[in-house]
Amino acid sequence: MQAAIDEAELGWAEGGIPIGSVLVHQGTIIGRGHNRRVQNGSPTLHGEMDALENAGRLPASVYKECTIYTTLSPCSMCSGAILLYGIPRVVVGENTTFLGEEALLRSRGVDVTVLDNPGCIELMERMIRERPELWNEDIGE
Repeated sequence: MQAAIDEAELGWAEGGIPIGSVLVHQGTIIGRGHNRRVQNGSPTLHGEMDALENAGRLPASVYKECTIYTTLSPCSMCSGAILLYGIPRVVVGENTTFLGEEALLRSRGVDVTVLDNPGCIELMERMIRERPELWNEDIGE
């Protein structure tokens, strides 16, 4: 999770949304990323999507052995990608500031663990407090 938090902090330092993610296969990080919607002017480059993109094209068998760590509960788009690629485990830093599609993931057999990490919560609360317009844009409001 610390690598995902590091990614989130990097995104915030770049002027973006502080959400980070890493894709782990057999104990090794194979993809890392952070929300780059602001930095790249992208409508879809959330932290999980960036980590998947940076992992590159992989065989289905690899995804089926991965865990994705994300500092914030995954939204519908990111949850869809997790389901599409058959990633069996998601570790969520926090779901206090935003509750994504955890129920959907669980209903489809994905093992979802929520850490309630105070650092993840504080980072998102700070962003929501300091840049509410950016947060509203990111969640589609």
